[in-house]
Amino acid sequence: MRYALMIYREPGSIEALSDEEREAAYADYFAFGEDERCVSGAQLQPAETATCVRVAGGRTLMTDGPFADTKEVLGGFCLVEAADLDEAIELAARIPAARFGGTVEVRPVMRF
Repeated sequence: MRYALMIYREPGSIEALSDEEREAAYADYFAFGEDERCVSGAQLQPAETATCVRVAGGRTLMTDGPFADTKEVLGGFCLVEAADLDEAIELAARIPAARFGGTVEVRPVMRF
């Protein structure tokens, strides 16, 4: 089954790490990407670059930045193939953001 691992972190959290911690975190991200269960993934540009789109009354409305003002922002995602939720959670725990105050949301993916 496929799971989306959505990575939320506080803006500036990576920059707040020491050079050694930051290098180790990036190495962990690259190693995670090499795991055969990792189907795809990407780091997102900062939330300030986002455009939110809604359609109301047949009109397309756009706003800058994330729709919700929150402490953590979606910083990236991974799509993984895992046998079950437990395996997906084990994979999510390997993501450095989870160790540095962020959150990794694990959600099953529906196939069309």
